[in-house]
Amino acid sequence: MDLRQLFATNLRRLRHSRGISQEQLANDAGIDRAYVSRVERAVTYVGLEIIGKLSTILGVEPAEFFQRPSKRSVKRQSD
Repeated sequence: MDLRQLFATNLRRLRHSRGISQEQLANDAGIDRAYVSRVERAVTYVGLEIIGKLSTILGVEPAEFFQRPSKRSVKRQSD
């Protein structure tokens, strides 16, 4: 999994776990909803400023976006 896909997967997971829509996340971060969609689909690269905004809104450290899923959580998702 490349970094863009890893970031997209973690962003989507974190957003869903907090019950936040793409539109709400975009509005709170001051970015375009279509941009959030492109990031979550790993279509575009994300800059450091945006990573900072997203991590603040989601209440996580920026490094959380780059954590590889554990083998246990991968297995659980495929069941």
